[in-house]
Amino acid sequence: MDVYPAIDIRGGKCVRLIQGDYGRQLDYADDPVAVAVGFAEIGAKWLHVIDLDAAKEGRPQNLGVIRKIVEATGLPVQVGGGLRTDEAVSEVLGCGVRRAIIGTAALENWPWFVELLGRRECADRIALSLDARGGVLAVKGWTETTSRRAVDVARLPAGASLSAIVYTDIERDGMLSGPNVAATTELAGATSIPVIAAGGVGKLEHVRELMGTNVAGVVIGRALYEQTVDLAEALALVAG
Repeated sequence: MDVYPAIDIRGGKCVRLIQGDYGRQLDYADDPVAVAVGFAEIGAKWLHVIDLDAAKEGRPQNLGVIRKIVEATGLPVQVGGGLRTDEAVSEVLGCGVRRAIIGTAALENWPWFVELLGRRECADRIALSLDARGGVLAVKGWTETTSRRAVDVARLPAGASLSAIVYTDIERDGMLSGPNVAATTELAGATSIPVIAAGGVGKLEHVRELMGTNVAGVVIGRALYEQTVDLAEALALVAG
């Protein structure tokens, strides 16, 4: 299982939102690039970067910072937030990002998403973001709730080049109370695509719980910044 340290960018700074609420923001660092380099020096193999400004505005807002993170760390980086058009996806991938995470646009226009996956430049470089409250999907920076269940969308045929599904339990996100293991494993069992769990990890034991499932990766955010999880220990745990 891979560990994905999370870097959420808003206004050029490294922050976290509680349950995706833009009014409940925790500020952690003025320099996301320095944070990324720190994760790389500890031994991270991937980085998970979310452009929170883009998620709200619907178009990339922090491309300069993202490009610097890619260049400074040399790590594969997956980026989400506001990727709702061909141009936005191309801009992010053009920064050297390994994987673009698409949520709202895929759910609102599934044929476009499937067509995107078929493009040579996007092969194995696209992930689907499924963000849910009580199993029901939310879109547009989690500001709007749909009527669709995450597990049902996970079952939809998307194309062989889809590299991953990032599943976030919004109610757990930023709470440090533990991931929704049952919902995540149910979703992972509904698809052959690797599933990355996000939201809720607050201690090393939460990572251990996910290791006993069919989940392929875990995103850790607030717990790293508040030092309730040590990244080196998490990496050693999954490696061992």
